[in-house]
Amino acid sequence: MIGLPAGTRIWLAAGVTDMRCGFDTLAAKVQTALAADPYSGHVFVFRGRRGDLVKVLWSDGDGMCLLAKRLERGRFVWPQAEGGSVSLSNAQLSMLLEGIDWRRPERTWQPQMAA
Repeated sequence: MIGLPAGTRIWLAAGVTDMRCGFDTLAAKVQTALAADPYSGHVFVFRGRRGDLVKVLWSDGDGMCLLAKRLERGRFVWPQAEGGSVSLSNAQLSMLLEGIDWRRPERTWQPQMAA
C-alpha cells in the first residue's frame, strides 16, 4: 500500500458502484453521494457488484490517482448500508485490500492482566 500522509481520512462508499467508472465519474460520486471534496487528499474506496473488485480514488496534490484491485478468490468485506460512507483507519484499509475482514480483526495473542 502507498504510504498516506498523516491526517488522511479513508472513506468506504457504502453500496455498490459501477466499476466501469473512471476518475471523473468517481470524483462526481464523491461530491454528490458522499458530499465530500474528491481533491481534499482523502481516500475514497468503491466496490463493484460482485464484490471481487475495488477502486481507490485519491488526490495526492499533483493529480488524481486511481488504484484498482481484483481478488482472484473471495470477496472484499463491505458494510451492509445502502448509502453513505464508513471511515476506516490505515490498518483497516490494508486489511481490506488483502481480503481480510477488517471489521473484527482478532489478536493472535492475549495480553496478560497485571496482578
